[in-house]
Amino acid sequence: MSQDLLDDLELRMEGALENYRRELGGLRTGRANPALLDGVRVDAYGAMTPISQVGNISVPEARMLTIQVWDANLAPAVEKAIRESDLGLNPAGEGQLIRVPLPDLTEERRRDLVKVAGRFAEETRVAVRNVRRDGMDKAKRMEKDSEISQDELKVLSESIQKLTDSHVKQVDEGLSNKEADIMQV
Repeated sequence: MSQDLLDDLELRMEGALENYRRELGGLRTGRANPALLDGVRVDAYGAMTPISQVGNISVPEARMLTIQVWDANLAPAVEKAIRESDLGLNPAGEGQLIRVPLPDLTEERRRDLVKVAGRFAEETRVAVRNVRRDGMDKAKRMEKDSEISQDELKVLSESIQKLTDSHVKQVDEGLSNKEADIMQV
């Protein structure tokens, strides 16, 4: 029973970490990455659709993204969606092909991106700690309902804390790597 609880908590913490990695992948570092456009939604056929579902995103150069839109009628909507996103990008359309050059990051913009990465990290730490709190509550309830002994509760609590520490450490490592990546000129 206690192993099931640990497995459930680890799965939930891994989900929070995966979301965190996805958010960090969307932060601009000066190099082109298709994940940069993951959060951009296009008004396609009356519905807000992820940009990856209206065309192919590729990286022909280190500082250039291209989107090959499948429906030429959607090209202006894709350009508009990219321009209106808070990514600071200025796309140029050529029929069904949209070129998105990545401008150099200023020092100020780099610091802003580091702050955003820090905010993502803190939100993830909070999510991991909330999972820990839920696990501790369940463990205490199990002990209260005589499903486990006090000794087993102590061992389970230590295991939950180790799991939490491990995931928080991964968040911190991801943040320091992303900060180094963003600040690299």
